[in-house]
Amino acid sequence: MNARSSVEFFTLKEDDVVEIYTPLVKRIAHHMASRLPASIQFDDLVQAGLIGLLEAARNYEEGHNASFETYAGIRIRGAMLDEIRKNDWAPRSVQKKARMVAEAVRQIEREEGRDARAQEIADKLGLSVDDYFHMLQDASGQRVLSLEETVVGDEVLGDTISDNRPGVLDDMHEEDIVEYLAGAISGLPERERLVMALYYVEEFNLREIGTVIGLSESRICQIHNQANIRLRARLEDFLNNG
Repeated sequence: MNARSSVEFFTLKEDDVVEIYTPLVKRIAHHMASRLPASIQFDDLVQAGLIGLLEAARNYEEGHNASFETYAGIRIRGAMLDEIRKNDWAPRSVQKKARMVAEAVRQIEREEGRDARAQEIADKLGLSVDDYFHMLQDASGQRVLSLEETVVGDEVLGDTISDNRPGVLDDMHEEDIVEYLAGAISGLPERERLVMALYYVEEFNLREIGTVIGLSESRICQIHNQANIRLRARLEDFLNNG
């Protein structure tokens, strides 16, 4: 789908916007659905995404730094994430565990100036390594929400992205965050970096990654969740101290 100029966009009616950009909504929904449990219905994501699309069309203003397609993509994803949250896809207990692990990782990496190790994280949480790995397994519901749920001061990053109210991102350039995340991913421990690359770039599923690396699917899930939580901890530090 070719990007349209601002002049072309502002001549469109809502029905035209829906017709032209529905493929974008479906593409984002397919990408998100492939990483969600089967209980999350594709059609529900599309419906939420279309609402986000219409909100984007009503709020997009000439002079935005981003093209409408880029702006709409952010709003569409935000609307889909809101739909997931509304239906309690990730229980509060799961979210709490993920936050606890992220805080432990952040504290250790601040103190040691290097990647936090599994044993150190387990010790910080007062758990055995086995129990820590079980906690990571339980946190699999945070795979999609882990970064969007990042706390910046008193705000949640995903909330400032998914609605139109002023937030911390107004004082930051989106490209700065993307650049930092790219650097943070490249700075992950080697195995975590490989799993993230295979999952998000090559779009392998966890079982396929396990076959490539020679580990069980459950172990790949743990590595993936630990990488997500590590990135969440580092992103919170970046946003809160930036």
